[in-house]
Amino acid sequence: MSVQTGRLAWPWRPTVRPALAVMAAALALAPASARPLSEMDQRIIELRDQIRMFPDKALAQLLELQPRIGVEAPRTQAELLTQISAVRTRLNQLAAAADTADQIVAYGRSQRDDVIVAKGLLAQETVAYARDDSKAAHRHIFEAEQLAQRAGDKSLLAQVEVEAGVARAELGDFPAALATLQSAVGAARGVDDDQMLLFYALRALTRLYVQTKDRAKAYATLDELTATTEKQRRPIQMVQLKTSEYIVTINFGQRERALRALLDCVALERKLGARYMLPPTLNNLADNYLKARDYARAAQYASEALREAKGLNLTGSDAAAHSNLGQAYLGMGRIAEGKKSFEASLAWFEHVQSKPDIQSNLLEYGQALEDAGDMAGAIQAYHRERLISNELFESKRRQAVLELQESYAADEKQRQIALLSRENRIKDVEIDNRRLQQRLWWLLALVFGLASVAGALLYRKVRQAHGRLETKNLELKALSMLDPLTALYNRRHFRDHMQRLAAEGNAAERRAPRDDDIIGALFLLDVDHFKQVNDHYGHAAGDIVLKMVANSLRVALRETDMIVRWGGEEFLAFLPAIRRGRIDEVAHRILAGVSSQTVSYQGHDISVRVSVGFAPFPLAPAGVPLAWERVVNLADMALYLAKTGGRNRAYGVRGFDNIGAASIEAIEQNLEAAWHAGLVDLSLVLSEAPGLPAKPVNAGL
Repeated sequence: MSVQTGRLAWPWRPTVRPALAVMAAALALAPASARPLSEMDQRIIELRDQIRMFPDKALAQLLELQPRIGVEAPRTQAELLTQISAVRTRLNQLAAAADTADQIVAYGRSQRDDVIVAKGLLAQETVAYARDDSKAAHRHIFEAEQLAQRAGDKSLLAQVEVEAGVARAELGDFPAALATLQSAVGAARGVDDDQMLLFYALRALTRLYVQTKDRAKAYATLDELTATTEKQRRPIQMVQLKTSEYIVTINFGQRERALRALLDCVALERKLGARYMLPPTLNNLADNYLKARDYARAAQYASEALREAKGLNLTGSDAAAHSNLGQAYLGMGRIAEGKKSFEASLAWFEHVQSKPDIQSNLLEYGQALEDAGDMAGAIQAYHRERLISNELFESKRRQAVLELQESYAADEKQRQIALLSRENRIKDVEIDNRRLQQRLWWLLALVFGLASVAGALLYRKVRQAHGRLETKNLELKALSMLDPLTALYNRRHFRDHMQRLAAEGNAAERRAPRDDDIIGALFLLDVDHFKQVNDHYGHAAGDIVLKMVANSLRVALRETDMIVRWGGEEFLAFLPAIRRGRIDEVAHRILAGVSSQTVSYQGHDISVRVSVGFAPFPLAPAGVPLAWERVVNLADMALYLAKTGGRNRAYGVRGFDNIGAASIEAIEQNLEAAWHAGLVDLSLVLSEAPGLPAKPVNAGL
């Protein structure tokens, strides 16, 4: 687990995520171009660099200034409070930091000073990030941006635009983020007496280029950042420059340079005595060695991170260190110690109720146990992850990338807007019709012949309007049914379809019975190691992989079969009619169809595999048909067996034996245990050896 300072990729948020916002608050002092600096202003400027390196000492010295602040100008008073809020956030004194931030906003409003209010909002944003409340943080920063643009203070505008640009990048609006950060750099260049502003604006821009995979611009901006640092030679800049160099080089495959940057950063932090900055850097070193499978060194640096963080209230850093230490121990085969360290990490995430972090940590835990050969422990970790993912996304599977949910919400909002627009167009047509009808009656009263002509024209116009409206309705219906990336049906349409099938069930029973050998089937599949594709090649490559899988399913299945983008890298196929003996054959066709293809992306050939879980539908243990949701859940459990059993394979539920011995609910809770107990018949299908019959699997194998 890595810890990247700033807000680029956050494996844990509460302590480190607001680092950039803390510095924005620390830079909040208006320069001489806006007003003369008093002796108190100068003293606050001297203390601001210490907030990141020596927050405990900085807080003590800032509090010493408080009794003398009453005689200073309002903005100077506000600046002292801003620094105090920033350093309290750094020290995880979040309640006190929030109270101070609220005081700044209230004071600014009482003074009717937009500059002070904007700085208070910056402080509130910092606290919101520390509390893992990104929505509130975004709300504060965008409000501050409006005030800063109105105030005309270049220093304030540069600070706020840095934060607003990073926030827009978090929301996935990279073009707007780029424009905002370029504006921040331009504003910072116009502030001659505070070059720290330019440093942080360039640093944020560098990270954005990393996020957008723009290698050339990332390195060019890093070079400018280096030149700025060498000109000023401030200790905090030198440390953070090395962190930025690490972020750029590790993301673009220069692992040796990234390692040197981290080691240089550790040496600088030790030389400066910056104890609060050292643990995250040591965690990054541990993560670096984990990726290189040098588990002994990874354990060394993770243990060192724990020792250095002792007594500093950096619980988030402790969690990352325990996670890294757990992975290292498991990699060395020290299973019990590895589990203990991972559980310590999970305990902290559970304490702060950060379910996304619990989910991602459980995935790392399960993968590490699987690599160590502890399959039982891996399955248990995956089951725990699955419960968390059910709570997070109201579904039966995990979906770790929140950006997909935000994208879905944005699509839904656009559909609602389109629906409202359609309703407005209908109302406009109705109003036009009424008006035209009124005019028609007047014309009829004057000249009957002209009225006839007008009526014909009106009829034609209404028909054209209704024709256009019908076309738009068809377009809206298609958009509401399809996934925009793969053009497959979406989950909502599948749910509506299954509800219609259930509603038609009674009528179907009254029809002639169908051949018992003809049944339906549900297939749930998940792309193997999809996260690695995104991590190594970027999300654009991941999108191409998803499109390839969608096309493979179209080829493998019939036009009458329903193929659904279930979410993320998951797909679902519903076959309404298939011979019972050919279900395994379809599973093999899906596996072979995907694995026989590769995706070419920027000179790389990416192999793609999927794991599949499937079950007949309807499925009626003890003669009681299960709802489709429960059948999908059983297919999901079978998919987990395929994942933990080696991937690139399929497990299918054939039926149930001795169902009276245990409830279906108990089977759903642990399909594997039910299988070994002889309560469930499963079949195993491998992608190799096409043309061979599928292998049946039962509890005795």
